[in-house]
Amino acid sequence: MPIKKTRARTGKTTTNIKTSDEFGVISTGSEVVLKLPVPPSANRYWRTFNGRVTVSAEASAYKSEVGWLCSQVQPFAGEVAVSVTIYRARKAGDLDNYLKVLLDALKGILYPDDSAVVEIQAFREDDKSDPRVMVTAWSKELSA
Repeated sequence: MPIKKTRARTGKTTTNIKTSDEFGVISTGSEVVLKLPVPPSANRYWRTFNGRVTVSAEASAYKSEVGWLCSQVQPFAGEVAVSVTIYRARKAGDLDNYLKVLLDALKGILYPDDSAVVEIQAFREDDKSDPRVMVTAWSKELSA
């Protein structure tokens, strides 16, 4: 399910050219490993429409795509730790701006609610040829 993006300045619509075979669940079990598309920045997460603040179409599309790619994953019960490495296509975008959209998209997939996440490890790398997000999650109760 490709993501369509509309650029604010130019109004041009582009489509994420990666296909679903390139993304998805790598492994499940005591650790879940996911390979996902790079999320939109938190700077594009919220939009104001008729005086109301709503989640942008781009962020909603990303959440839907992640839900579709990870449909066979069952959320962990209890406290969860998440390790994220974001491989950017270009040297732009702050690490923390990607995390909000990504972690919100994983709610209901890796954990029932944001409050279950008690540890976050986040890393940023550059990979022009294969931008992606690698996510590893595990139950803190199993590692205690």
